[in-house]
Amino acid sequence: MSNRLASSSSTTARRTVSACPICGGARLFYQFSVEGFRVVRCNDCSLMLTNPQPSDVELGQIYDENYFLAEENTADHQHTGELKAATVDGYLDLLARYGVPPGARLLEIGCGHGDFLRRAARRGLNVTGVEYSASACEVARQKLGGVGEIICGEIDDLTESCEARFDVITASDVIEHVRDPKAFLAHAHRLLKPGGVLFLATPTLDSWSARLLRNRWMEFKPEHLWYFKGATLQTLLSRSGFGGIIEKTCRKTLSVDYIAGHFERYPVPGVSPLVALARRLTPVSLRRKPIRMVASGMVLMSRREEIHARPLLSLVVPAYNEAATLDMALQKLLAKEVPGVDTEIIVVESNSTDGTRELVARYEDHPRVTVVWQDAPRGKGNAVRAGLERVRGDYVMIQDADLEYDLEDYEALLEPLLNGRAAFVLGARHGGNAWKMRQFTGQPVLSAVMNGAHRFFTMLVNVGFGARLRDPFTMYKVFRRDCLHGLRFECDRFDFDFELVIKLLRKGYKPLEIPVNYRSRSFSEGKKVSFLRDPVTWIRALVKFRLSKVDPLEEVVRLQATVPKARAYAAAIS
Repeated sequence: MSNRLASSSSTTARRTVSACPICGGARLFYQFSVEGFRVVRCNDCSLMLTNPQPSDVELGQIYDENYFLAEENTADHQHTGELKAATVDGYLDLLARYGVPPGARLLEIGCGHGDFLRRAARRGLNVTGVEYSASACEVARQKLGGVGEIICGEIDDLTESCEARFDVITASDVIEHVRDPKAFLAHAHRLLKPGGVLFLATPTLDSWSARLLRNRWMEFKPEHLWYFKGATLQTLLSRSGFGGIIEKTCRKTLSVDYIAGHFERYPVPGVSPLVALARRLTPVSLRRKPIRMVASGMVLMSRREEIHARPLLSLVVPAYNEAATLDMALQKLLAKEVPGVDTEIIVVESNSTDGTRELVARYEDHPRVTVVWQDAPRGKGNAVRAGLERVRGDYVMIQDADLEYDLEDYEALLEPLLNGRAAFVLGARHGGNAWKMRQFTGQPVLSAVMNGAHRFFTMLVNVGFGARLRDPFTMYKVFRRDCLHGLRFECDRFDFDFELVIKLLRKGYKPLEIPVNYRSRSFSEGKKVSFLRDPVTWIRALVKFRLSKVDPLEEVVRLQATVPKARAYAAAIS
């Protein structure tokens, strides 16, 4: 961790943050105080921060030479070093699984005494570290023994010769300390090669320790200027030009002695005495036994992506036997303008028999339309999956071709994503009022049955996955494209609505529901839901995706293993 913040001048004035760096919101409301410093919460995106921030002088007093735990003797020093090495090895294992190869050029921001760099160099990585403390730099150079490079300074001190130079940038327990996290990520983006990896480890408000201890959480410290949740930091990364985001709980290797020493040096009322008691009750032979545990942190890995001059929205339009409405729908979509946003349309045509295929062919050469031709109808879910494989946008929206939904709701649905307040939005039909969703003229019993089924299945989703949704099955699902990273989909019919929502929920995204207008078409007008077949697939999806494991990193590893095989096969048959 760097011992200096983004400012280059030392002042005694505390710094007031007037707007949230993630969503730009100004509703920063007081929560509690930590050692005389106010902690506030953004009412729009839930970021928490110290406001006003400590002055440079106050931070300089905190970051003195005794800031890190000081080992009392050689044995303590060796024990702490072993724990750090084991933690670092865990980080390096994650990077290897994410796709960082040996020989990659790695930069560590806030390299401290060089423990991470030394372990990375042993794995064949070409290492560079940047650290503000001159004394820490000297220790790091000694530990590296002439391997790699140590730069005394900060990330914004790196020259133009370093631009697009690194394959990997790591920053462990750093971003919560910097004055301006947006500027920090902008510097990292500039230094990474296209597709380069950014690795961040930081405390998270989502951790069990934060939820349990609340305002007594050990990570609430004056020098911690920002308190992220996974969702808020992912949004910040996305808005800073990073994609392919994978979030993992941060596992550190600690021991009873190390934990007790930490809480003795940084007392937490009500917690430190309990930790000290636990240490006394632990047999001496077990006090230094390494324990791999999750305490308060998270790890996020992402890749540098191209930053679009204007946000791009990808509209996925599945089309099968929609000749009555498709032409009008596409004309409306092409005419629809969302201020400040470009759009692309991906039409997936599934070998219709009513003239839909011929209608789609008219748009095949349109510069904003991409057509995916399927040789047979395999279900709406299958068509949407095929469309998702072709999207290029920053944001993705599913749009049916039947005009049941109102295009005038686009602006309201996109606003939370464009402003960083949400990553996943659902358009709740009629505000989520199930009894108003399906009103079929002259068919009150059918309407009541379908709306009752909607309420029943919504209840199952909420109970099974800890949600509080009103309309999880709406077609209007809008999300950052990055939310899909590391997810694999398999459902072909309307059970895909369940699969998409459930897997995004299990990945950690909590959808924001926004009321939208809706007019349900009848079965005579082309509604394709089957009373006999589809409820069975819905129940199966609920059970399967409740019991199955969702690990986006495992999917990334699987894809990395299959791509070389696919390339080798293509080369062999060419």
